[in-house]
Amino acid sequence: MNSTIVERQTGASPIELFVNLSFSIQGQMLPADHGFGLFSALSKRCAAIHQQNEIQILTIPGIPDRQGKIALTDRSRLLIRLPITKIPLVYAIAGKRVQIGNHPIQIGIPRIEPLNAKSRVRSRIVTIKGYTEPESFLQAAQRQLNRLGVSGELRIPLNRDQTPKRKAIKIQQDTVVGFTTEVSHLSEEDSLTLQRWGLGGRRHMGCGVFL
Repeated sequence: MNSTIVERQTGASPIELFVNLSFSIQGQMLPADHGFGLFSALSKRCAAIHQQNEIQILTIPGIPDRQGKIALTDRSRLLIRLPITKIPLVYAIAGKRVQIGNHPIQIGIPRIEPLNAKSRVRSRIVTIKGYTEPESFLQAAQRQLNRLGVSGELRIPLNRDQTPKRKAIKIQQDTVVGFTTEVSHLSEEDSLTLQRWGLGGRRHMGCGVFL
């Protein structure tokens, strides 16, 4: 993707420094599928989160109970990836209490972490509208990599039964299908580019964000 396209789509400079804001979290449980609920709850506290396309929000990690929920631990954190110049826009959520479904969480004070350029990165779920089968999905994802100018080996990891890792998220009444996606053999520059811009849509909800 050339710089003109990047700037038009996101409003951010293609060379702008991105960082992770890592917020401590206090709470008991969350729905395992909480990407949309988290985005909605944060947007109510901070309208800029909804308005800024380049802001990426990762879902909060926890221990799955195999019944559709996760237990939060002292290592559970809320991670928001954004241009460093946008930090003041989202700092309003620090110290706030939000409700995700029936589950309240308290958001702490964040620490700022630089992006880590690794030769292999993975996104838990990437969604590309209209592409819900592995082969066509990989072709569409490759086209997006090409537009970003990123060279790497793209693949969908396999489950134990050797089927592609298909994932889904619930957005209100709709179920959106995607795939766990891994990109390897990345240069340092390409790794950072992919982490800045991601793949697919719904990055406010944890999709297409690479770690």
